[in-house]
Amino acid sequence: MKKEKTEIEENPYSELTIDSIDYQTLLTRKYTEKKPYKPKNPCMLMAFIPGTMTDVFVVKGQEVKEGETLAILEAMKMLNEIKAPFDTKVKEVYVAAGDRVIKNHVVIELEEI
Repeated sequence: MKKEKTEIEENPYSELTIDSIDYQTLLTRKYTEKKPYKPKNPCMLMAFIPGTMTDVFVVKGQEVKEGETLAILEAMKMLNEIKAPFDTKVKEVYVAAGDRVIKNHVVIELEEI
């Protein structure tokens, strides 16, 4: 059974221009299938490391000021403060004191400004 060639296998080279200089480069399948960059939503506060929530100081609907500590995440024997990035209102709290969280787990959601 003969395998059909993909577009990349037929013409694996692509033109790339940097500082007005043309280059010919080899494209890989990994490059062509990569997901586009998507910036993180500043309203979704996430655990940046796995750990345990030791304290949660806010509740749904509470107004918070920029820099105010919203929760404390204990990870690797350190207490990490999760602070409000801007003045806003808490839309939802997804954790409670004592909850274990994984990396990128949404801890608190803030309302859009």
